[in-house]
Amino acid sequence: MTQLQSNAIGYLSPISDFNLHNTQALGGVSHLWQDFFARAMADQGGEDTALAAYSAEPALSSEGEPITGSQILEQIVSQRQCSIQDTEVRPPEPLFLPIAEFDLDLLPAVAKPFSADEIIAQQAHLDTDISWRRPVVMSHGQPLPEPGPAPAPRPLFLPIAEFETDLLPAAPAPFDATTLAKQQSELDFDQRWARPVVLENLRIAA
Repeated sequence: MTQLQSNAIGYLSPISDFNLHNTQALGGVSHLWQDFFARAMADQGGEDTALAAYSAEPALSSEGEPITGSQILEQIVSQRQCSIQDTEVRPPEPLFLPIAEFDLDLLPAVAKPFSADEIIAQQAHLDTDISWRRPVVMSHGQPLPEPGPAPAPRPLFLPIAEFETDLLPAAPAPFDATTLAKQQSELDFDQRWARPVVLENLRIAA
């Protein structure tokens, strides 16, 4: 490829014919590539594949005319006659997200309250399950605990306030002299002045 030379049109080289060198160089390269591809095809699929690739001829009809063009035309016509449907592309619609806090209709219905009889029956079933059924099931197959000593009998204690003075309420503390003098003064004021005035006013109003 380094022997290729390009001369101006109409220029005659006095040394040698470079166009002849160019043709010879290109021809040698073309033969090299053809030989390389032939060997590659032979290595890949055998000699028969390579020969078939180079010796492939267009299919002929019974009259001896090539039918490759008619086959291609028939394929093109069949493709043109295929039904084509246009897909309408719509813009995305806004997403509606209902919120139960604002749309009360979306909330589940309120459960109906239990009646008094149902509550009593549920409580009785719960008590039976906790106090009897569950302990029996949990202790099934386990060794029974050894019984402990029973409580010793003791005399019944009935406190009587008339005989046990400790049960009586504590006696109030006596008033001192100052408190007694103040209470006596208020009692004298009420009996000698306030009460007669109120009674006289009621008598006049009646």
